[in-house]
Amino acid sequence: MSPPVPSCAIPGEIALIDGIRRQAGTMRPGSRTLRVRIGDDCAVLRPSPGYEICVTTDFTLEGVHFRRGWHPPESVGHRCLARGLSDLAAMGAEPLAVFLSIALPSRLPAAWLHRFLSGFLALARQHRVPLAGGDTAESPVISKSHTGPIAADIVAVGQVPRGKALLRSAGQPGDLIYVTGALGGAAAEFLALSKNPRQFAKFTHAAPGHPHLYPEPRLAVGRRLRSLAHAVIDISDGLSTDLTHLCQESHTAAVIDEAALPIHPLAAQSPHPRDLALHGGEDYELLFTAPASTRIPRRVPGVPIHRIGIMRKPAPGQPLVTLATPAGRRLPVKPAGWEHFR
Repeated sequence: MSPPVPSCAIPGEIALIDGIRRQAGTMRPGSRTLRVRIGDDCAVLRPSPGYEICVTTDFTLEGVHFRRGWHPPESVGHRCLARGLSDLAAMGAEPLAVFLSIALPSRLPAAWLHRFLSGFLALARQHRVPLAGGDTAESPVISKSHTGPIAADIVAVGQVPRGKALLRSAGQPGDLIYVTGALGGAAAEFLALSKNPRQFAKFTHAAPGHPHLYPEPRLAVGRRLRSLAHAVIDISDGLSTDLTHLCQESHTAAVIDEAALPIHPLAAQSPHPRDLALHGGEDYELLFTAPASTRIPRRVPGVPIHRIGIMRKPAPGQPLVTLATPAGRRLPVKPAGWEHFR
């Protein structure tokens, strides 16, 4: 039985933590690597013999990553965890535990937090990753009419066999470039959300076809890529930006075949599907390179894999990323996805 949904404002910190602990306690225990759970000053993790630890952190900030009046709280919680799990997927890691620190305005209805945790924990259960701890704080009051924003920060911890972590820096000239799933869907859904938020209020549970509200971390694909790929990165900031990151770290250049880009059906309905696929971001698909001699399955496992280009040696004065059009033109692709402070 799920804990009752509170109807009052956020309680005191002790009651708040107790409520989070009880709601997280409805999860079945994860792997045996989490020895001490919520309740002590620290969680205690025990990685498997022969494994290394991967750690990633991610902010989810109101006004930057979501808007309280637009996004269902369940979606905010789901997306908060999905960001960290996608980073673990890009490393080929399997999740061990996640830690959530959250700052909330005192006048926030407690039901909002309950629904946020419902979305967060539903994705955690799906991937058998326990909520092992975190922190809580009250957001400072900005003015009499404006409370502080909601801010959530996660630390996701995973494990990968020693020496098998997938890196951005391992791409090589001659590698073929692949992406999972489809591109541009998250940006397209966000555009629709921004025009009519009420239409999306009913989407309170994860379901296929909602790449912005409920992205799907490719953890199983990432683990499979340990034996197939050279370099891997997740597409959180947009293909143009993340492929540029990969090229910079690998000291390579890339040529993308425009005709091969897998356009998400939501993006295909927009006036500029190519732009959404290249620059939209938040698709949380995996972008990877592999030797031309490696046979890459069309699906891993059940997720479509698309070959979209090839890695080259970088040339002075030439762009790191080039788009080859069906008409035979070569267009420079600048990183035009998401970038904080730009």
